[in-house]
Amino acid sequence: MNVKPEISWADFEKLDIRCGTIISVNDFEKARNPSYQLEIDFGDLGIRKSAAQITTLYQKEDLVGKQILAVVNFPKKQIANFFSACLVLGVYGEDAKDVTLLSPSLPTKNGLQVG
Repeated sequence: MNVKPEISWADFEKLDIRCGTIISVNDFEKARNPSYQLEIDFGDLGIRKSAAQITTLYQKEDLVGKQILAVVNFPKKQIANFFSACLVLGVYGEDAKDVTLLSPSLPTKNGLQVG
């Protein structure tokens, strides 16, 4: 098991992790690996798009309305013809294709920050 190097508290504070609700899901046919294109409502931060390789464990219809956690302060990343504006967080299974999304255990307001 690879453990990453220790970081400082100041490094952690640079991450802006927020709660959002998935409002739409589409197949991402131009992605190299099976993926979905997500639209996520982050409340006052607005709606952001993300590409997520979560097709193994999740069906599109099961994702709409699901609250997730995402990093919202990375620069946009172009993937094929799509610009991902946040990084949805998940836990890799033993097979790296099996990603379990991180989500709050109780409903929360969209846009609230993880700390």
